[in-house]
Amino acid sequence: MKKILFAAICLLIAGSVSAQGYYYGHRRAVRRSAPRSSSNDFYKVRVGIAGGFNFADAVDSYDANYSTDGIVAYHVGLTLDVPIAYPVSFAPEVLFSQKGYSAITNDGNFTQRSNFIDVPLLAKFRLSPFFNFVVGPQVSFPISTTNTYDNGFDVTAREHYSTTSDRTVLDGVIGVGFDINPNVEIRARYTIDFQETDDNAYYIPGYRNEVFQLGLGFRFQ
Repeated sequence: MKKILFAAICLLIAGSVSAQGYYYGHRRAVRRSAPRSSSNDFYKVRVGIAGGFNFADAVDSYDANYSTDGIVAYHVGLTLDVPIAYPVSFAPEVLFSQKGYSAITNDGNFTQRSNFIDVPLLAKFRLSPFFNFVVGPQVSFPISTTNTYDNGFDVTAREHYSTTSDRTVLDGVIGVGFDINPNVEIRARYTIDFQETDDNAYYIPGYRNEVFQLGLGFRFQ
């Protein structure tokens, strides 16, 4: 799945660069060296929304022989872009994000989906008129977890847990963005927990969530 995701991201990058050549081409001769503030309102605070797919998995289980498979989930939420000094801005977000993994056990197939409120606090670097790089910490607040057991023919059990009393988790985020136009962005990010979970709702306590994200962001003028 990671190879497919990597290929998809490469295709999106190529398409975005090609589109930007068309979108910005009529301005290059005049504004190639112009600061972002004069050409595209870099110093304007912008609010937006974002959403897309999560390709989630679990890593670093205590059992070295225990392997897991990924699941496809989603994220959606609000974004903010606060310029500091060109080309750096502060980009906090509040996202509802679903994470988890799947595994084949002696009792059949097992899938876990956990819901979080993620708050990334990112430094955003505008590297070109249409390309940016983000990096920073993320605080994740657990909400709920659903464990599903499938014997291969039907769902044998589904357990729901409220995890709002569990400790928050500190993550790391790194990613890139490609502007289709001044208001629409393709986003690709990677997040991983810095802390292991110890919640009883989890099938393998001690793991860390790992998520590849691919989605769109929409900024309002």
